[in-house]
Amino acid sequence: MTAPVSSPSAAVPGPEKATPDKVTPTEKAKPTEKVRPAEETPVDGRPPGLVLPRPQLRRPRSRTYSLTVRALGPVALLVLWWVSSATGLLTPDVLASPPQVIDAVGELWGNGQLSDALATSLTRSGIGLVIGLAAGLTLGITTGFTRLGDELLDSSLQTLRTIPFLSLVPLFMVWFGINETAKILLIAVATTFPMYVSTVGGVRNTDRKLVEAMRTFGLGRLAIVRQVVLPGALPSLLAGLRLSMTLSVIALIAAEEINATEGIGYLMSQAQSYARTDILAVCILVYGLLGLTADVLVRGLERVLMPWRTAGPGGGAR
Repeated sequence: MTAPVSSPSAAVPGPEKATPDKVTPTEKAKPTEKVRPAEETPVDGRPPGLVLPRPQLRRPRSRTYSLTVRALGPVALLVLWWVSSATGLLTPDVLASPPQVIDAVGELWGNGQLSDALATSLTRSGIGLVIGLAAGLTLGITTGFTRLGDELLDSSLQTLRTIPFLSLVPLFMVWFGINETAKILLIAVATTFPMYVSTVGGVRNTDRKLVEAMRTFGLGRLAIVRQVVLPGALPSLLAGLRLSMTLSVIALIAAEEINATEGIGYLMSQAQSYARTDILAVCILVYGLLGLTADVLVRGLERVLMPWRTAGPGGGAR
């Protein structure tokens, strides 16, 4: 009995045909790559959608341009005053015209009253300002630098600071009379507290690590205050100086109302008695010029002591 013979096609295995839909396991493991569109391709290494930053640099301004811009406000007020007087909106019994005020300045300067009054008022304001600055600086350093001074003095000084200095005028008249002492002390009290608050804030903001380092090197308290604390608190000290100098002019007006016999306040009281609005305007302008001069002096001091505040990119904007 013979075995059946199979066909050659069935006996010999032929090559297996791979279908196009068949995927090998290695091909399944390959991650698919996403084709980046042409518009999302980075340019110059920057991610898409970001804009190259362009810093805004301030153009330096000339000194002449800055002074001209600052003078626009006062000149506009002067022109408005002049026009109002010329058109009759301001009558001489309400406010004298600019030409009348100029004539009054010539009259007062010619007979020496304005120069004498100005010297007296500047002396009062200067002495009171020096006393107030010294007291505020000393108290501020003591309170801000020492814990004992803070505990002993700060609460009392903060309470006294809230009392308006104008309310002290009758009390000072009772204590010191109507002489120069009451006027000078009133200015001193008014200028003490702005300097005190600014000094305390500046001293407390001093870097404590720097202070400890200086103590490690053997510096005493006075040397640390002189070489570390005061230079670090310089911006706050100059801010307090500006406030105190401005307030000294305001306190001078109140002080010269205490039965003064000389000074700008005395000229004002005399002009009020005779209804001289031109002299009243002169005195008001003198007070304003004193305050403006004090502010200019402090700005100049800032430029000398802290030149870096005006040398940077924003320095020309001041």
